[in-house]
Amino acid sequence: MKSSLKLIASLAFCLHTALFGNLAFAQNQDGFVDLIDGISLSGWNIIGNASWLIGNGVVEGNKPNGFLVSTKSYKNFVIRAEFWAESDTNSGIFIRCQDPNKVSAATSYEVNIWDTRPEQAYATGAIVDVAKVNPIHKAGGRWNTMEIIANGSHFKVILNGVVTVEDGQDSKFAEGPIALQSAGGVVKFKKVQIKPI
Repeated sequence: MKSSLKLIASLAFCLHTALFGNLAFAQNQDGFVDLIDGISLSGWNIIGNASWLIGNGVVEGNKPNGFLVSTKSYKNFVIRAEFWAESDTNSGIFIRCQDPNKVSAATSYEVNIWDTRPEQAYATGAIVDVAKVNPIHKAGGRWNTMEIIANGSHFKVILNGVVTVEDGQDSKFAEGPIALQSAGGVVKFKKVQIKPI
């Protein structure tokens, strides 16, 4: 009898794991897929020296310098992300990364999160060296919602409901992983989601 109960318990555990163990990559009703599950870094590789903490549905970077890089590659998509940053935090969401081991604005598109960037034209809400932010938007000290649309050579960025890049255009990079940056100050990400288009 005990062995039968153990077998049933094992089967139930396996079924639960199969059905719910990979919720981070389950598609939501609106077509978006969650990229962060809030309890692990499943689906991401760590590069660089940044310190990443995870818990309570949040991934936090609090030490320079490094990235979380998605194990999957993406071409045309909409990203929705919630983030919290200090006013002097240097971070960003990098898309279509060409080298998952050496992420930079020269080898990917960097949608910036950095209120105090010396060149304010490419501060929070801009695509570095591709599309200037307009209007300049300050995100420090609160939770923000960013939406990034990448469709072929056209890009749009919406920050807290305000369009900061209307139609950025560039065709250098067609596809690649996504990377979340920690380059100084505290940055927190939650509800990072993607939907192919």
